[in-house]
Amino acid sequence: MIALPTWDVAGAAHAGFEGFVTFEQLATADVPPRPGVYLVLRPALPPIFLPLSPAGRFKAREPSVSTDRLEREWLHATEVIYIGKASARKTRADGLRKRLDEYRRFGAGEPVGHWGGRLIWQLADSRSLLVAWKESDSPHELESQLIADFVQDHGRLPFANLRH
Repeated sequence: MIALPTWDVAGAAHAGFEGFVTFEQLATADVPPRPGVYLVLRPALPPIFLPLSPAGRFKAREPSVSTDRLEREWLHATEVIYIGKASARKTRADGLRKRLDEYRRFGAGEPVGHWGGRLIWQLADSRSLLVAWKESDSPHELESQLIADFVQDHGRLPFANLRH
């Protein structure tokens, strides 16, 4: 298993994460098709929250939450705002590449099934958030370990991880 020495870009790079591209760059990034975990990071000033999410309405569900809730969920002491996983699916083209493309497309307003992590799309600078990934043959276990480590260090889940 891996451990992030710090919950920021430097700590993620030290732990072997790769990419560190924005959602705008993700469509053309060389994301591996294998299973793994990914982080969404925001190395910026305090956030500005949007009242409505531009994300897609998957199964006609509204992805927006109140700005009061966004403020309650926000953690100022970390750059990591979401931890996710990409499991192996039916074809070799699935995995991280497919899952991160779904996440990007959901944020662009398409009705794609990536409900987890949806709070990031209510950040005014969501397009400039960084995405980093790490291949793993055990993405479920690695995601669980990373989330448990994060909770141990911060006392709660990352901003956009609403449950685990």
